[in-house]
Amino acid sequence: MSHRKFSAPRHGHLGFMPKKRSKRHRGKCKSFPKDDPKKPVHLTAFLGFKAGMTHIVREVNRPGSKVNKKEIVEAVTVIETPPLVVVGVTGYIETPRGLRTLGTIWAEHLSEECRRRFYRNWYQSKKKAFTKYAKKWQDDDGKKVIERDFSKLVKYCKVIRVLCHTQMKLLNGRQKKAHLMEIQLNGGTIEEKVNWAKEHLEKQVPVSNVFIQDEMMDVIGVTKGKGFKGVVSRWHVKKLPRKTHKGLRKVACIGAWHPARVGFGVPRAGQKGYHHRTELNKKIYRIGAGIHTKDGKVIKNNASTEYDITDKSITPMGGFPHYGEVRNDFIMVKGCVVGPKKRVLTLRKSLMTHTKRVASEEIKLKFIDTSSKFGHGRFQTKEEKKSFMGPLKKDKEIQA
Repeated sequence: MSHRKFSAPRHGHLGFMPKKRSKRHRGKCKSFPKDDPKKPVHLTAFLGFKAGMTHIVREVNRPGSKVNKKEIVEAVTVIETPPLVVVGVTGYIETPRGLRTLGTIWAEHLSEECRRRFYRNWYQSKKKAFTKYAKKWQDDDGKKVIERDFSKLVKYCKVIRVLCHTQMKLLNGRQKKAHLMEIQLNGGTIEEKVNWAKEHLEKQVPVSNVFIQDEMMDVIGVTKGKGFKGVVSRWHVKKLPRKTHKGLRKVACIGAWHPARVGFGVPRAGQKGYHHRTELNKKIYRIGAGIHTKDGKVIKNNASTEYDITDKSITPMGGFPHYGEVRNDFIMVKGCVVGPKKRVLTLRKSLMTHTKRVASEEIKLKFIDTSSKFGHGRFQTKEEKKSFMGPLKKDKEIQA
């Protein structure tokens, strides 16, 4: 019987098997936070789009730590979160085999971007989705049916979820089809939940109604796709010695003679990336308002702080690479998140009750970097660049 000369832990986590392409593009909430009827009615999740990363400077407030009262630089991710539109409500009843849908009630008016979600080819379709259903809201008999459906939800259901869609027209992207998602309502009685859903039909819900600053949240999404990869890249196994016959980026032994098949845990070449992943406990550093007008003035200073009062927006000079400008509300999260730029992310309220000091720490940002991310950015704003560089040749040409 052979033995290995050196013992080592296995390469790659079997908990993430099978490593295959995700069935869904948008992250799915496989569980929602536990309901507490004492709290007011609120949404438990939201949808956002990954814009890019930058860095911030803040003072640590952690008594006893070596970095307490010291300034630290941290990487942050900016996630653009335009308001969601509530277009439906669905109720679930409890059965011995888990939850079962009792019924779904849709709003009278569904925008074109929402209806596109129900078609594979919108251009060639007749665009008749929900035209008959909308007539229910217009006559008295139909309204009675809808009211009866709402009363059924109140009477029988144990879980109420609302159907919300993203507003793609507010983003820079070329996609026109909205992302539609079921989001659970927590807090209050079932009747209060149904009334909340009824009142918010066809209305917008901003991200500030769902999350608050310094809160912990979970990010659910699909990772960057890397295509078909070999064992060294996919499983991080050791390369074989240089003189190995027929290549060295291989697994030397893929198993014993018997059992006469390859085991499921043996590293093999195949798909890497584009996997569905849930990342827990991401700290929210800032919930910023989008560019808006107030008293006739355009307000865009959503990247200024108490210490850095420069009038600048969160978008770095030249825009976020492969994304562009962030014009809507945004969430700034500590560290990185899954997926490439523009990827839709599901932001969920944390499932845990947090007791650690890091989770409850109050974040006070001193500085947010808005220099160019295309190169070695030196300037925070266009005005700063202009004052340092002086008039350029291209400016003179414009004046002429």
